[in-house]
Amino acid sequence: MTSLREISGDSLSDPQAFRQDVMLDCRPVVLRGVAKAWPLVAATRGGNLAEYLLQFDSGREAEMFVGAPAIRGRYHYGEDLAGFNFERRQLGFGAALAAMLARGEDRDAPSMYMGSLSTDTYLPGFAEQNRMPLVPETVRPRIWMGTESQVACHHDTADNVACVAAGHRRFTLFAPEAIGDLYVGPIDHTMAGQPVSLAVGSERGDPRFPRFERVRNEALVVELGPGDAVYIPKLWWHQVEALDPFNILVNYWWDGFASGPDQPNTAMMLAMIAIAERPAGERAAWAAFFDHYVFRPERHPLEHLPAERHGILGPLVAGNYGRIRSVVMRLLRGG
Repeated sequence: MTSLREISGDSLSDPQAFRQDVMLDCRPVVLRGVAKAWPLVAATRGGNLAEYLLQFDSGREAEMFVGAPAIRGRYHYGEDLAGFNFERRQLGFGAALAAMLARGEDRDAPSMYMGSLSTDTYLPGFAEQNRMPLVPETVRPRIWMGTESQVACHHDTADNVACVAAGHRRFTLFAPEAIGDLYVGPIDHTMAGQPVSLAVGSERGDPRFPRFERVRNEALVVELGPGDAVYIPKLWWHQVEALDPFNILVNYWWDGFASGPDQPNTAMMLAMIAIAERPAGERAAWAAFFDHYVFRPERHPLEHLPAERHGILGPLVAGNYGRIRSVVMRLLRGG
């Protein structure tokens, strides 16, 4: 296992610099102390965390995971993958916070986890007091809180800045290219929306996951404390462990490189039904065309022509995004 690149959170101060100096490399980066000045972090250190959060509580209910002591906070599938090893309950934010804090260090009590709550919905006013200067102002934070827990290794289809505000968290990351060795579970029967690796967290030599041994030692691992953050590019696999009796994380999701509203994941899903079950030779042919026109590993597909002859393969910002989209929509309608 190796370490991540680290930079001081004070070294970058705006989304443009962050995009240029960090995001373009498409690799995770630790941002030490980037949220150290947050009032939430100060409340954590000052012992008035509950009082601070409850001033924003809108009274809304949300879903909470509750796990029996036997699972030790590892929220995952059940034995047969048909169900899960935890139950879901609806609880108000304030009641959930009180229950988590009351549990304390009693590891014989059930574990609890509440995640991905929009602060604008559940804690209006929170975002204005706890700002993240590295993301666009339109990107709104989400809050995650719970007792000791382990969130299964998964990927997101958006870029992510995840800030630890209370407790400590350990992130274990794998590059997107490891997907074939991670033994990924179903994509339409998941715990929280994203498919997860079944192999990450397994014992070394587990006979169910022999290919995982090829990438096990390629994991990037880092532990973060209050005020620290990590940038996780889209499609990087990450397992997240909350290590203390009570933990809070605040994160920001957005697509730092979008040219329009259409998402790469949508194109991949369409490709599944259009290509995935064709003969191997035809799949290989389409892979060559995708490389040439989409992934472009070496050059622009029409570099041998003058730029004015590139047609809809010219820059997307020059109006070609809309032109290509119109062609696609017409084809999908059968036109």
